[in-house]
Amino acid sequence: MEKRRIQIFDTTLRDGEQVPGAQLNTKKKLKIAKQLEVLGVDIIEAGFPASSPGDYKSVHDICKSIKNPIICALSRAVKKDIEIAASSLKYAKRSRIHTGIGTSDCHIRYKFNSTPEKIMSIAIEAVKYAKKFVEDVEFYAEDAGRTKNDFLAKICENVIKNGATVINIPDTTGACLPEEYGEKIHFLKENVKGIHKIVLSTHCHNDLGLATANSLKGIINGAQQVECTINGIGERAGNTSLEEIVMIIKQNKYLNLYTNINTQLITPTSHLVSKCTGIKVQVNKAIVGVNAFSHSSGIHQDGIIKKKETYEYINPKDVGIEKSLIILTARSGRAALYYRYKKLGYFLNKTSLKLIYSIFLKYADKQQKEITDKELKKILKNSNLHKKEIKILNHSRNRKIINVF
Repeated sequence: MEKRRIQIFDTTLRDGEQVPGAQLNTKKKLKIAKQLEVLGVDIIEAGFPASSPGDYKSVHDICKSIKNPIICALSRAVKKDIEIAASSLKYAKRSRIHTGIGTSDCHIRYKFNSTPEKIMSIAIEAVKYAKKFVEDVEFYAEDAGRTKNDFLAKICENVIKNGATVINIPDTTGACLPEEYGEKIHFLKENVKGIHKIVLSTHCHNDLGLATANSLKGIINGAQQVECTINGIGERAGNTSLEEIVMIIKQNKYLNLYTNINTQLITPTSHLVSKCTGIKVQVNKAIVGVNAFSHSSGIHQDGIIKKKETYEYINPKDVGIEKSLIILTARSGRAALYYRYKKLGYFLNKTSLKLIYSIFLKYADKQQKEITDKELKKILKNSNLHKKEIKILNHSRNRKIINVF
């Protein structure tokens, strides 16, 4: 069976930028956009041009500089917004307007003080108007996660009839469980006339920590596009993490899916976004956190040293990390200590290792932190070992030399 390609729609520059304190200027947005192009994303949502002159300029400049990905501009279902979005996309090689409106009972009643019938009319008119400017029009049904499936299906069918090429099903508040979200996508695939002619997209938020799981369930049930951000940044608890969904697809062959992402550029891209936004990546973040490929438990270290696959499901090189790390703490074992000394050029026999390890544990317990190479050398120097018990490896000559010091 032929693999199905999942399109990666990156919204780091739009939804991702909405995280407090992460406003990006045009120069930084352009730098990130160029990296996203090299990374291999299919669509870059460059911004919300009607929101500010600065965002308009960012989208405008990105369109001039990016060749391969589709450049997408967000708008509300308002004619003026759509006109500004279209103007900002003037120089795009391939352009898309992303317009829409809230569809849940909560949004219709409290946000818009409206009715389902009026919302339906506004949605149709927005798509029709956007279609006058660009061929590729994406419609978002905001708060689709809490929208009744029957009404959601009706609104999807009507915007498809009027020219929508992509339908975005956002779980705006992160309220859905994976099965619930997957069933929603499945319902639309089975009950919306013309749905197979367009691209169905997931857009999930992480309020309950389920954004990636919900996106996965969405594509398993037929969605062809995932909207996500680098490092999972975004409003409140953030968005679906690009690196997570991409690596899930890459690692799980039974899914029979693939993306065009060059995964070896994931870590450099993560670092760039973190630097530009000023938003640090949590240390235990999947794929790109500094601890994602670090091992400090003695049991884990022993397994990793013997065979990496014992405790590493992902090859660090696949995401742009040269190698995993053996971190020495008071929880580390003899195997890790031996390994690290060997990396430094010291070969300890069993007697030496036993003595050094006891000294190391006392030192590590006292320091309560990672033990550095400099400290390892200090421990060795102060160990009072018989000088003939330690071999020094001369790496430059690629041969062992026994030194008596």
